[in-house]
Amino acid sequence: MRDDEFLSHVSGRLAGLPHVQAVALGGSRAAGTHRPDSDWDLSVYYRGDFQPADLRALGWEGEVSEIGGWGGGVFNGGAWLRINGRKVDVHYRDLDDVEHRLAEAREGRFGVEWLLFHLAGVPTYIVVAELAGNRVLHGTLPNPEYPEALRESAKERWRADARLTLDYARAAHALNGHVAETAGAIATAACQTAHAVLAERGEWVTNEKTLLDRAGLRGVDAILAEVPREPVKAVDDAARLFG
Repeated sequence: MRDDEFLSHVSGRLAGLPHVQAVALGGSRAAGTHRPDSDWDLSVYYRGDFQPADLRALGWEGEVSEIGGWGGGVFNGGAWLRINGRKVDVHYRDLDDVEHRLAEAREGRFGVEWLLFHLAGVPTYIVVAELAGNRVLHGTLPNPEYPEALRESAKERWRADARLTLDYARAAHALNGHVAETAGAIATAACQTAHAVLAERGEWVTNEKTLLDRAGLRGVDAILAEVPREPVKAVDDAARLFG
């Protein structure tokens, strides 16, 4: 089955689930940066009493979580599936919550939640970033610009978090020769700073995979190599790099 036929088939089945209002393609395949073996990232935007059991009933191989099964918050669950030999990730997106996050972002308000695979945590405007970058396959969804109010508030919040992270790393860990904790704090502060840089530019972020490269902060790799020998110097060098 060709990729276009596969996508049409899978997205059509998802669009037919009860309470689903729209289906969108995200990730590298929406951006056009995918490899032949890249996963297929699909989001189902629902309103009302969406039931994961209906997705499970489609009979596709894999794991289907309950609502809230991925820890709650903005990432409220999904599925890891294998369909016709292809890996497919399905994300649940509650339209009421997405519309609330969009309204908050337009006012410059957001939170940061803990989530696996995100060193700096995940900003709640990530679901708005998805709207801006996803390719809508069924239904209609907003396609928001980056709000000016969010540029300012996110820049300030992320930079402040990075400064505090480095200050604590220096006082509590570097001065005491704690190598692992110092390195972890520098890496976290690098991601926080990168969020600030991209917010100031008005560039959406949906994950941390290329975050440091996009922000021009790959130089932190050399700084992290210093930590075992000179942890305090490494923190100070990171502070200079991050500005």
